[in-house]
Amino acid sequence: MQGVGTLAPRARGFDTIIAPGQGDLLNDAICVQCGQCAAVCPVGAISEKDDIDRVWEAIDDPEKYVVVQTAPAIRAALGECFDLKPGTLVKGRMTTALRMLGFDKVFDTNFAADLTIMEEGTELLTRLKKILVGKDKNMALPMFTSCSPGWVSYMEHFYPEFISNISTCKSPQQMFGAVAKTYFAEKVGKKKEDIVVVSIMPCTAKKFECNRE
Repeated sequence: MQGVGTLAPRARGFDTIIAPGQGDLLNDAICVQCGQCAAVCPVGAISEKDDIDRVWEAIDDPEKYVVVQTAPAIRAALGECFDLKPGTLVKGRMTTALRMLGFDKVFDTNFAADLTIMEEGTELLTRLKKILVGKDKNMALPMFTSCSPGWVSYMEHFYPEFISNISTCKSPQQMFGAVAKTYFAEKVGKKKEDIVVVSIMPCTAKKFECNRE
């Protein structure tokens, strides 16, 4: 996220450290959970929280029905990891690999993104109608997307006066989780408590989003 600047070099020479400004603890610093600090930390002191053990626990639990959703960026990242030519299709091989690892179903987050677009479109039309027809001058426009939890956190920290401009729709990740726990659970004859949704995403802010109330 441009302009966040949570971490920066402090002191000089051999005393230089990478830390939040003003001597704050990292937990107290303004952070949008984007994970870029882990990507650029010059000393490798920061890494994202690894939840792989929790995934294996769920897969090994015979009572759990484990589904996985993958973001489009993941397919591109896999191609880069295995030195494939740009544009090489890896979706089929990725799906096969995930099924072999033990996931019961593999889904594309694009489906949930389509749902989010439809919901956001409906919300935008509703807002416009209230302004143009109902003459509601307090209705917030323009409407900003809520797809990125990092973006939402950025708005909360830096532009709280525009929070009402953010769409009330869930992000694609959360939209899929809701559908998986309701409609899909009914389709496969499972209780929602027994459905475990694993998200493979390109941004650590998604982990933060999962734990929000």
